[in-house]
Amino acid sequence: MPDIPTPQAVRQAAARFAPQEKILGIHRNDAGHINDTYALTLAAPAGRIILQRVNTTVFTQPVQLMENMVRITDFLRRRLAEAGGDPDRETLRPLPDADGGYLYWDADGAPWRAFPYIEGTVTHQRVTDAAQLYEAGCAFGRFQCLLDGFPAGVLHEVIPRFHDTARRCRALQDAEAADPIGRAASVRRELAFAGERFASAGLLQTLLDTGELPLRVTHNDTKINNVLMDKDTGHAVCVIDLDIVMPGSLLFDFGDAIRSGVNTADEDERDLDRVRMDADCYRAFTQGFLRHIAGHLTPRERALLPVAARLMTYECGVRFLTDHINGDTYFHISRPGHNLDRARTQFHLLAQLETHETALTDMLEEILHQAAAE
Repeated sequence: MPDIPTPQAVRQAAARFAPQEKILGIHRNDAGHINDTYALTLAAPAGRIILQRVNTTVFTQPVQLMENMVRITDFLRRRLAEAGGDPDRETLRPLPDADGGYLYWDADGAPWRAFPYIEGTVTHQRVTDAAQLYEAGCAFGRFQCLLDGFPAGVLHEVIPRFHDTARRCRALQDAEAADPIGRAASVRRELAFAGERFASAGLLQTLLDTGELPLRVTHNDTKINNVLMDKDTGHAVCVIDLDIVMPGSLLFDFGDAIRSGVNTADEDERDLDRVRMDADCYRAFTQGFLRHIAGHLTPRERALLPVAARLMTYECGVRFLTDHINGDTYFHISRPGHNLDRARTQFHLLAQLETHETALTDMLEEILHQAAAE
């Protein structure tokens, strides 16, 4: 599969999901790390659609990925309709192609898919105020509640043991040992930081495997840019990017949202003095998330919320560092050392979460008590 789709390949894929004579423009979106994304402008009254080439290096089973997505969105649409919601606006269901399937395979063997463009919404690439994170918390908490009752075990693991943090650590050790392009020697400090935390890395996955944590449907990429917000009201509208919706622990979703949302700087910030843990943002997301899901949590899940925030931040840093050592084969980069910058940011944030663990645990207990009283 070519690194970048040719203009001809993009046009051919677009014509599988919309009549060619209706396509007025095609614009590339470079915001994502994984897939190649384009916005198609169509003649009125059709509006716009989103076209994506799925990255088969990351998603080796795209058919299973789309089966998961269709199952989940069908279930969500039913639940939303029952609750008096708007399924077309509050769920991003894939669009069928000209043959009625959800994937089109081009001449290079690359799979393409499409989604409706939900008008009147915006995404935020980073948090600019706590209110945004509260809305994101509400969106992901409601997502969990709507999926209550969905049989998580029927979903494919499109990336097996995605949040098995101990496995991620072993992958880092393997990368260090292989050192395919000679980068390991230059990241000894980061490797030491990661190594000091290897022993406790597998806690959540172990508890999930033993049944001490319930198996749930989880989003697994709960960043704020995966929530569409109403451009006028600022309220959350729809959770998007369902590529890695899989069976897992709700704690994965909470922890990943905290690690991505409470950082005062960009995920790839080079100046670590700008990377700080924002307690107001931590509180805002937690309040929004628990507003919808607190009554469904087990005692063990409640107790492990602060641990999840630390472990998911750690895991993400380990993944970025591994990819840097391996030669940037997983995450898209836009400059030399990009994944190393990302890893350093995560580790710097983790150190602050560790320093403030007692205060954050007290905050979580307070919010849980408030949610129980409502």
